[in-house]
Amino acid sequence: MLHVDVGGSITAAAQSLALSAGAVSQQLAALRQDVGVDLLRPDGRTVAFTEAGRVLLEHADRILAAMEEAECAVAAVKGTVGATATLAALPSTVARIVAPALTALGSDHPQLTVTCLVTDQAQLRELALGTVDVVLGQRYHHLPETEHRGVEISPLLDDPLLAVTAADGTGERPVALRDLATHHLVMPPPTTECGQAITHACHQAGFAPTTRYVTADIAAQLTLARAGLATALVPRMAIDPDTPGIRTAPIEDHPILRLLFAATRRTETTDPTTAAVVAALSTAARQDHTAPLPPT
Repeated sequence: MLHVDVGGSITAAAQSLALSAGAVSQQLAALRQDVGVDLLRPDGRTVAFTEAGRVLLEHADRILAAMEEAECAVAAVKGTVGATATLAALPSTVARIVAPALTALGSDHPQLTVTCLVTDQAQLRELALGTVDVVLGQRYHHLPETEHRGVEISPLLDDPLLAVTAADGTGERPVALRDLATHHLVMPPPTTECGQAITHACHQAGFAPTTRYVTADIAAQLTLARAGLATALVPRMAIDPDTPGIRTAPIEDHPILRLLFAATRRTETTDPTTAAVVAALSTAARQDHTAPLPPT
């Protein structure tokens, strides 16, 4: 039921559980028969809970939270890192945060196996669904900060977007965002947080960006920039320091920043396993913060 609540539909719940929609429907039908009252009702193209369904969900929520709290308390008493954890992370964080963090975890906690889901859809809802233990997520600073019930947020670092062009031997001088008004840009789709952040910053700088290429694929963005076909605006952490043939420059007048954070389910007792994963991510982010930019 929690998966239906968070996902908004039986199909979404089935996908999050790696089950068929029919299997989830059968389980819900069996639960309805046990309870003796309808738990869901049609709501347009999705479903919504009846009053009875919402009451049952609230009790199930408390039961699951109590079970997780008990597991954390036992783990804390043992004081040892467990055997498994699941991390969801954005592709743009893999090279410079996730990979170093997993390497360190393998050395410090060899008994711990971390399953890493690399996806652009690394959302905090995955924590509520119980499908992941830690989320390495992002929030662009132009967006209002929102409170997420039952989620613990650990900020890692502010990651600036850099202007990326073909290498020209001029070094890494800062650029003014307004100077890019005459550039052809390669942009993420306008439906993405990054695309919205870039558009918002450009409007603040007094111009509408001239978009020649649209892609969320950062490798494609860098390829177009290297070829001299467009200027890309790419998060610093998404750029491999060894990438040849590009010039990177910080934006000095209207910086575009995303906050990278690690998120876990909030519990009264700290879980040593998730704490170890968050600590490794934090160390990797801190160590890379002063790493050199790509050569020009």
